[in-house]
Amino acid sequence: MDDFDFSGKTVLVRVDINSPYDTNSKKLIDSPRIRAHSKTIYELQYKKAKVVVLAHQGRKGDEDFINLEKHADLLNNYLDKKIEFVDDIVGEKAKNRIKSLKNGEAILLDNVRFLDDETKEKSIEEHANSTIVKELSPLSDYFILDGFSAAHRAHASVVGFSTVIPSIAGRVMERELNSVSKAFFSLGENFKIIGNLYIHDLPRFHLKWDTFILGGAKVDDCLKVMERVLSEKNVELKKILLGGLIGNLFLHASGIDINEDNRKVLEKTGYLGLAERAKKLLEKNRKQIVLPDDVAIEENGERVEYDVENIPSSGLILDVGKKTVDRFREILRDSKYIIVKGPLGMYEKSPFGKSTKEILEEIAELKSFSLIGGGDTSTAIELFNIPKDKFSYISLAGGALIDYLSKGELPGIKALEISYKKFSKKE
Repeated sequence: MDDFDFSGKTVLVRVDINSPYDTNSKKLIDSPRIRAHSKTIYELQYKKAKVVVLAHQGRKGDEDFINLEKHADLLNNYLDKKIEFVDDIVGEKAKNRIKSLKNGEAILLDNVRFLDDETKEKSIEEHANSTIVKELSPLSDYFILDGFSAAHRAHASVVGFSTVIPSIAGRVMERELNSVSKAFFSLGENFKIIGNLYIHDLPRFHLKWDTFILGGAKVDDCLKVMERVLSEKNVELKKILLGGLIGNLFLHASGIDINEDNRKVLEKTGYLGLAERAKKLLEKNRKQIVLPDDVAIEENGERVEYDVENIPSSGLILDVGKKTVDRFREILRDSKYIIVKGPLGMYEKSPFGKSTKEILEEIAELKSFSLIGGGDTSTAIELFNIPKDKFSYISLAGGALIDYLSKGELPGIKALEISYKKFSKKE
């Protein structure tokens, strides 16, 4: 961003402000992502750009798949000049508002995943013909990819603009890449430089993480992570500790009766169909995959713990239990490199954040190299008032971070490289 003059220019900014959403109260929970991306928006406003923010929330079919009006309200807590929510993406309402923007003004368009072709798997070049790119690029001078945590997805709003208009790494993207690089420099890894970004040199890269903790609600992402790290030759892996919905899926796949209530949750989210993939991973990697020994279920508003062999016939599993935490602690104390993606339970609902809190506090006191990934996990650290400097590195990204570390390339970063090569001489 330091290489460009944004004054009077229309700038599209793809952020990742996908945040925890309480489906009961309909409240969007403030998160580190909101605050981090607001700084990029603030800087562009200060530099008199005409700012058009692109973002998503949830996935089609999920309860948190909502519009972005609440996100604008949260962003405005950190901006001097208010950002305006526009309940449109590529229609005349959005385009007319973009055309009428004045220097220093910012708008947030609606959830980009409302567009049918946003999430279709296409190449970077093919996404140049996606709806959002065709409709918005003629109205824009620059595209900024600020959402490192969305850069692992080859979605239209992430990669599609790179071959059409100059695409730039935003402050969050820059900080994430360079911070991860600095952390790994200390481990003797090698990096190349693209523009002002440090990107690790995959042929000489060896991922030393020996313990993963995977939780949260994005079961398909966690399953992909497991399939990747368990098959990669450049990954030293001892254990994968499971909680959250991915833990429930693997308990089910192992033959444990998690009861009809929890099977319905997996079925409603489309994750029950992943049980065969989970079963195959268990059959091949049973020594590495550590399932919960006990779980916490809500009964009349209270937390009640049960061994997994004795889960009652009804009641939602909202956390792992004490026996599981104790077992995880033993494994973590014998680990040198730890990565965490996702909470072990519904951490935002008391008292079901107990296990997530205790495990994060345990990691914070260890001398191990610890990397915390994901918006929910970083939000949990703030919620439980755990000092951030107790961890080696906290990233806003979960799946993107692991993809980057294990594969050495993300679609979003590749798109930035393509744009750099295409437009740098012209700029």
